[in-house]
Amino acid sequence: MNHQSILLIFTFCISFLSCKNEASKTESNDSNISTVKDSLIYPEETHFKSIKQVTFGGDNAEAYWSFDDKQLVFQSNNTAWNVGCDQMFLMNVDQTFRDKTPPMISTGKGRTTCAYFLPDNKHIIYASTHLKQDECPDTPLRKNGKYIWPIYDSYDIFVADLEGNIVKQLTDEIGYDAEPTVSPKGDKIVFTSTRSGDLELYTMNIDGSDVKQITNELGYDGGAFFSPDGTKLIFRSSRPKTEQEIKDYKDLLDQGLVEPTEMELYICNADGSDLRRLTDLGNANWSPFFHPSGEKILFSSNFEAERGFPFNLYLIDIDGKNLTRVTHGETFDAFPVFSNDGKYLAFSSNRNNGGGRDTNLFIAEWVD
Repeated sequence: MNHQSILLIFTFCISFLSCKNEASKTESNDSNISTVKDSLIYPEETHFKSIKQVTFGGDNAEAYWSFDDKQLVFQSNNTAWNVGCDQMFLMNVDQTFRDKTPPMISTGKGRTTCAYFLPDNKHIIYASTHLKQDECPDTPLRKNGKYIWPIYDSYDIFVADLEGNIVKQLTDEIGYDAEPTVSPKGDKIVFTSTRSGDLELYTMNIDGSDVKQITNELGYDGGAFFSPDGTKLIFRSSRPKTEQEIKDYKDLLDQGLVEPTEMELYICNADGSDLRRLTDLGNANWSPFFHPSGEKILFSSNFEAERGFPFNLYLIDIDGKNLTRVTHGETFDAFPVFSNDGKYLAFSSNRNNGGGRDTNLFIAEWVD
């Protein structure tokens, strides 16, 4: 959701920190997901019954479940997989990729972001720049001493089958169209676009019809997900308030850039009504996802960090109460996504990367 850019921003800061070592494998009783227990879980992480590391190199993130929970699609820039920047890969839930390469299901051209399964489990949507460039676009990370994200105006949203064939283009507006996710009801897509001149949320039908603007306040509204019943949206936003903040935001946006270091979470109905800010924590609060109950949000934040890291996962009620910390690492935990049955959590972490910069995928058995 332009999320993976934050990996580049923060992982170089935390690469010198060491994590835990891998232990022996065991089998879950109610799934064919092989899990690595104990040593990848910090003692305070009581929501994790067991955990499995899926990838072992590069930056891997935004792993999203098929509607039947049998597969995941994710993005990676692992150079060992013959890619120069983020492309989309497919995996079965019982697979790991230490010495083998998963099938790539994007074109291999340009840069991609934010793949998501469609309800038929046979197609995905994702954003890609491949119509405008074969090569990876530049990724600026700093401007005037500040961390920045590029907002490529060459992104559009496509439908592909699981062999990587593009079967439909869903957007063709001028500017940035990306960050699509699908309602659990299977009827709507939410995405971020600059078609209004600002970074706003929009919804459309699965076939790309009936596009509606959901947000309309100045600021970067993105990374949106539907609630389990499809009635609400959770997203993160950097909304400038002061004259200087507004000027800085607009100046960067004119250059196709945003600054992601101050973000809060917002929640609204799926049609944009009843919009309210959920967090007021400071720093970067982002990659939110609904708990299976629909009554809580799991998200990543560095609000407790003095130097910008670590990032950990937190739970908060949808009324903004009962904030609790879920992960207890010293580096980076983000992109949490529950399986549709609520039993598993996929997320990205720097744990067990040998003190390097790799961000890998993990699947944990979830315990409330």
